[in-house]
Amino acid sequence: MHQWIEAPSGSGMRLDLLLATIPAIKSRNAAQKMIEAGQVRISGKKELRSSRMLRATDCVEYMLPEPDTVPAEAGVDLHLNVLHEDDDCLVIEKPAGIAVHTGNGMARNDTTILDGIRFLFQKRRIPFSVSEVLVHRLDKETTGCLLIAKNPKAHMALQKQFEKRTVSKFYLALVSGVPSPKAAMIDAPIGRHTGDRTRMSIIQTGKTRNAATTYRTLSSAHGMALLSCELHTGRTHQIRVHLLSIGHPILGDSKYESMKSLKLTAEKQIDFLCLHAWKLSFMSPTSKKKISVTCQLPKKYAEFLEENEMKLTV
Repeated sequence: MHQWIEAPSGSGMRLDLLLATIPAIKSRNAAQKMIEAGQVRISGKKELRSSRMLRATDCVEYMLPEPDTVPAEAGVDLHLNVLHEDDDCLVIEKPAGIAVHTGNGMARNDTTILDGIRFLFQKRRIPFSVSEVLVHRLDKETTGCLLIAKNPKAHMALQKQFEKRTVSKFYLALVSGVPSPKAAMIDAPIGRHTGDRTRMSIIQTGKTRNAATTYRTLSSAHGMALLSCELHTGRTHQIRVHLLSIGHPILGDSKYESMKSLKLTAEKQIDFLCLHAWKLSFMSPTSKKKISVTCQLPKKYAEFLEENEMKLTV
């Protein structure tokens, strides 16, 4: 049931300007819409003129519509594996083939990791806000550690750590060929490719942003190498672009490939992107203690390495 609420005195003011001072109404435009809808009355009579000048004897009342009763959007149980949880955050194991959030080329009802996170929050009775849970992103086909904030304060604190580059991020990448030297830093700015807006590049770009990746060769066999890659910045597709730039693209990557990597991917019958968010370290916003999380390789990835006599050495 609607309830009429008495407004403060507004002698000498326009009606819409008085209503706009009320926190629940917030703006002059909203006040004018209320007046036009017959939700305002003066001394018991509805007033439809926003420009009505108020007298000291006028008693202004307004009626706020009842909030729409919209059922909370249901999450989707993606059976996400929780690698770490505390009062501030979750670290989940992101599976391959599911985008973290909706993007270009996706239908509105396509399931995303956010739907799975919503489910986890609902199960824990935690308020869910799309804009205040994701601290960073992973590509659709990339697997591994994904950090999720459980409240707005933690979201802000964790994002600041990413901005200040105090978060440690290591990935495992299986590439075509064996890099020489076996360990090095790739320091090359990355920007949007001018010929293909879905790709990033270190050449043929407009505006670029600095990007740095350190790689270390862990194992090699059969014309392939398993690399540990540390991200010092967080650019879109950074590892994929940087490894392509030194002639060693990631196997199973159809967006950033070479003739050699395509041939090797086909020969080895690789049907997944060989990129995994392996280790993540950050500071707990509450306890101020360092948290380190490791995500084991997906079964398919681990079995492929074993079959090809490649060992994951730390």
